[in-house]
Amino acid sequence: MTNTAPTTSPDTGTIDTTVIDTYLESWNETDVTKRATLIDAALGADIWYRDPMLEADGREAYDAMIVAVQSQFPGLMMRRTSDVDMHHDLVRFNWALGEPGAEPTISGLDVAKYDSDGKLHRIIGFVPETATAA
Repeated sequence: MTNTAPTTSPDTGTIDTTVIDTYLESWNETDVTKRATLIDAALGADIWYRDPMLEADGREAYDAMIVAVQSQFPGLMMRRTSDVDMHHDLVRFNWALGEPGAEPTISGLDVAKYDSDGKLHRIIGFVPETATAA
């Protein structure tokens, strides 16, 4: 299988952010079938997710976590708010969750590790302490 992890182009220095953006899209998708397709495209079967408020082991638990967040924050959308920084099989990027066009309700930073198939299989989220207390 071809490794689809992002690569830095020697000519442009750009990174393919498809898997990362697909991962973030999964947070926004409310249709179960479409969300499952996004999760399968972006995350390894052994996905391990941790942030100060949430954790999930495996795709099923990750999906349930998203459903819980969508229930708590209906209508809010996740988006990437920075370029992606990468070295080896690791990436980091900033994100925000909020109403489209408004100031974010929560924002943070994720650090993720790719597996050999080019999917994310370890994601660690950092959220400011003020957001975790809300």
